[in-house]
Amino acid sequence: MDKHSPALCALRRYGPLAVVAGVTALVLAAGWHNELTLENIVATRDRFHDMLAAHQWLAVLIYIAVYALAVALSLPCGLIMTLAGGLLFGWLLGGVAAVIGATTGATLLFMVARSAIGETLGERAAPWLTKLRQGFKDEALSYMLFLRLVPAFPFWLVNIAPAVLGVPLRTYILGTFLGIIPATFAFATVGAGLDSVIRAAKQTYALCVAQRGADACTMKIHTSSFITKELLGALVLLG
Repeated sequence: MDKHSPALCALRRYGPLAVVAGVTALVLAAGWHNELTLENIVATRDRFHDMLAAHQWLAVLIYIAVYALAVALSLPCGLIMTLAGGLLFGWLLGGVAAVIGATTGATLLFMVARSAIGETLGERAAPWLTKLRQGFKDEALSYMLFLRLVPAFPFWLVNIAPAVLGVPLRTYILGTFLGIIPATFAFATVGAGLDSVIRAAKQTYALCVAQRGADACTMKIHTSSFITKELLGALVLLG
């Protein structure tokens, strides 16, 4: 097949996006993303505590890879992963690992979206979109920092929109890396302080098992209690 044939060009352009969309659909349909819960992470930490301590850097690399994959597939588990990073590795190392993982995954998705739809929309852009692209391009870093600092937009949308609006890759990476640092370290710090909450959840679970049996009980840790108005307000003001 000619390397310049329309079919091969289309495969190169849309193939990666089709793979990402297909894998995302498979994961969501199978419900595998639901396995990324604080309860399962706590159980893994308790079960493999010695192994995690002995091979911390390997565990960090695996965590970064899983985080990057989750972001690249736009799975709704960023908060859980960030909390888990703080819980497993402490606020500093966990925060750094979460920032690297999230930036890597966001960059992969950005590159796939730009190659697949960015050029096409650029060629057929309406006048208002062309104007918006130019404005976004002129102040791309400021826009990126604002979108990342203020948690008002879905993370997956902020990963894809800059690819459509012509943001340079270097600016996108820098804006993403710097912009997610405050929120990431805030939630990693929350994750690092979860031990008392976990102990309380385990005590409640043990009491339930003693009264009703193991089959009737599950250990639940509600993440909503960690997202306070004060925390969100601070992030908005910072943005």
